[in-house]
Amino acid sequence: MKDTALFRELILARHSYRGKYRPDPVPREDLTAIMEAGLAAPSGCNKQTTSLIAVDDPAVLAKLHAEIDPPVAQTAPAMICVLTRRINAYRDRCFATQDYSAAIENMLLMMKALGYESCWYEGHITDTDRIGDRLAKILGVPDEYELVCILPVGIAETEPAAPKKMPFEERAWFNGFGKRAE
Repeated sequence: MKDTALFRELILARHSYRGKYRPDPVPREDLTAIMEAGLAAPSGCNKQTTSLIAVDDPAVLAKLHAEIDPPVAQTAPAMICVLTRRINAYRDRCFATQDYSAAIENMLLMMKALGYESCWYEGHITDTDRIGDRLAKILGVPDEYELVCILPVGIAETEPAAPKKMPFEERAWFNGFGKRAE
């Protein structure tokens, strides 16, 4: 890729969006492109532990939203559910978390490139109340998979606010912790 400025701009413009979405449907070809980007992510020892389900049927979305408490992304016209399988990749190490994290970031960037907004919802999906298990049941997910994240997909009603980030110099260094570039 030669146009690194455009790619950098895309990365810096992507922010989590927790607002309302316009009702415009997300075309299947866009959902496919988003999921292809996710599945193109690296995977520890190529175990490919991440799988995805796109949901754009309003009736299925309503069933899913009925299980999500506190409610999030209720107005998004589509959602991608991220599944993982805990497979040992190297010796006794499982890289499923790294695998699905890379897939999610790829999808978030593709969503932004296509003009959509989203937010990585994992915390209360996998928390002690196990909302992900209930969502998985609605979607017919086999027991060997775990639904770990939902990504709403849609066009934002309002512009996402950029969060305040710490300065580069407080979080990134060269040749040792806290060392300034010389």
